[in-house]
Amino acid sequence: MRPAAALGARISLRELDVTDIDDAVAIVGDDEVTQWLSFDARDSYETAAMIQGVMERAALSPRTEYYLAVTPSTSIQMIGFARLGLEGVKAANLGYSIRHADWGKGYATDAARTMTTFGFEVLGLHRIAATIGPDNNASIAVVEKLGFTYEGCIRDHVFTNGAWRDSLLFSVLECEWKLANHLLAEPGGDTGPRPEAP
Repeated sequence: MRPAAALGARISLRELDVTDIDDAVAIVGDDEVTQWLSFDARDSYETAAMIQGVMERAALSPRTEYYLAVTPSTSIQMIGFARLGLEGVKAANLGYSIRHADWGKGYATDAARTMTTFGFEVLGLHRIAATIGPDNNASIAVVEKLGFTYEGCIRDHVFTNGAWRDSLLFSVLECEWKLANHLLAEPGGDTGPRPEAP
């Protein structure tokens, strides 16, 4: 099976590999970043094990997740990750994170948009959900900008940073995504970068 990859307006998505460990530590080892994730900060050993697990799951058939590195369009250096965890019937959960030094540059929005497009256009999904901490205003703004609908609160959803935390549930359906992207495209014009099939 071909490695999964996709191009966004500002970023590229590619498979993770062992050369990404140091860059990954700058993301998942940073308390500023992991305060918004569903797990505590990880050291280099834990990060290496995480990436090894990602690589092993990428080799499964059928594949159960797409956990991809986010890189700027002008570089191969990993600055974040985007993930689709497949579950249920034609459904997935979306996750994404960008290293602290690159916050506020539009990378998270582009990564989430690109991964969602990949899910619908390449994987043939029907529904993509995202669960976000109630205080994570930046991430809530990302999914709202992309047209996700708020569905409700999942109480005590994750245990992180020593306490239980609620999550807000958002989702978008394939028909909604296609309609929104059709309305954004100029007639006969370029609808933007296309994801590559895995």
